[in-house]
Amino acid sequence: MTITKEQVLQALGNVEEPDLKKDLVTLNMIQDIRIEGNRLSFSVILTTPACPLKAMIENACRNAISYFISKDIEVSINMTSHVTTQKNTGVPGVKNIIAVASGKGGVGKSTVAVNLALGLAQAGAKVGLIDADIYGPSLPMMFGLEGVRPKASQVDGKTRIEPIEKYGIKLLSIGFFTDPNQPVPWRGPMVSTAVKQLFNDADWGELDYLVVDLPPGTGDIHITVTQTFPVTGAVIVTTPQNVALSDAKKGIGMFLMPAINVPLLGIVENMSYFTPAELPENKYYIFGQGGGKKLADQLEVPFLGEIPLFKSISDSGDAGKPVILDEQNPMSKAFIDMAKRVAQQVAISNANANNKNLVNN
Repeated sequence: MTITKEQVLQALGNVEEPDLKKDLVTLNMIQDIRIEGNRLSFSVILTTPACPLKAMIENACRNAISYFISKDIEVSINMTSHVTTQKNTGVPGVKNIIAVASGKGGVGKSTVAVNLALGLAQAGAKVGLIDADIYGPSLPMMFGLEGVRPKASQVDGKTRIEPIEKYGIKLLSIGFFTDPNQPVPWRGPMVSTAVKQLFNDADWGELDYLVVDLPPGTGDIHITVTQTFPVTGAVIVTTPQNVALSDAKKGIGMFLMPAINVPLLGIVENMSYFTPAELPENKYYIFGQGGGKKLADQLEVPFLGEIPLFKSISDSGDAGKPVILDEQNPMSKAFIDMAKRVAQQVAISNANANNKNLVNN
């Protein structure tokens, strides 16, 4: 039988992108259609390489070709991606800035930020990570980079910091420039200047996502980052206990203030339950149960997942090799799933913003 490009597009026009609620053809996600006899190949351009619905979309495309054209067609699909962006982030080459925040300390925010960045990179994205916690930088230890100093280079007559690369992502932290045994007693203006330099004076190159690990609370650094750079969205980290949830609400309230107005990508509940290594089926909810999910439901924002309390998570961070890198560790999958959900929400947020801009224009 003779297959035409028009038939292929008509068939694939029945496949909807589940998050964006439009068909793949309308979204211009079908490209490179090639037909040789009864052999058909094409590419599906996803909005992120970390798309959690990749397999479902590919299966839907195969079913559409089989149902609307013929079951006898040999179909080859290249599932690729082009990460979306909604605006100029203020950092050349960076498509999306993701802020990771919490209302209080001690909830594992840095652990979530580190494993989020690595999860996005493992999916095939180009990722950078900024440790914006000026007073308590933890990134050098978590990556086994204590004592390492970034290099500097001259680009167009300006001195540029070269981020340190490890485990496939680019890293910068004030901890690379200070003595780890000495405190950083800086006032607000000095802190703001230092944070801006991590963004502006670094040669980040081309990045799909720049993850920013913000300090606890709602202070100068948060205001500097959100008002200086158009942040794509914020991820809020909490634990199930009421004290953490109360502070998380304050952190969320800051991002929603008109003067800041950063979209919420969702809430991650860390330390959701404790599971002993020798009893992997047991769950002990030592900090309460379901608080993060309830908060997400109240605010009508996505719940990005539960991260259990495992000793191996802290051990991995202390050893300079984050837990997501250990494929045999059950926690690795939890962080990978979370990273995919975050990427999914970035794509949805970008699509909504771009549609809104089209309507306004």
